[in-house]
Amino acid sequence: MSLHEEVDALRRVPLFAKIEPSKLKLLAFTSEKLDYQPGQDLCTQGDAGDAMYIIMAGEADVLINTPSGEHRVARLGKNSFVGEIAILCDVPRTATVRAAGSLTALRISKDLFFRLVGEFPQIAVEIMRELAGRLDRTTKDLAKARAA
Repeated sequence: MSLHEEVDALRRVPLFAKIEPSKLKLLAFTSEKLDYQPGQDLCTQGDAGDAMYIIMAGEADVLINTPSGEHRVARLGKNSFVGEIAILCDVPRTATVRAAGSLTALRISKDLFFRLVGEFPQIAVEIMRELAGRLDRTTKDLAKARAA
């Protein structure tokens, strides 16, 4: 994937939609493009959170450890982001993210992420929206589980 293709892909991620192209080019250049094979982990539950990931191609499963084993709580696709909770809250990873097939992601380091949020407060707003949506879905899922 060329730098131009990465910038175009980033523009389609809601988190970065309002950032000017020159800044997206800098983001694409300073982030790390990684390719994953099926079954390979992007991050592991309990590890320190030092980066977030933007899925550029492919899908990934979000897995949590439970007493009865791993449980898939979500499947993420192109333009999704993951890993922001660990760097925002400075806590260990809350889940394992595993490539469901061949996957390409951009790894954005914690330092770069905070520079972006400082320069573009709209990113913080978009993250809050995404986290609020995830909390709403989790709350509904818990209510269903308790009712069952």
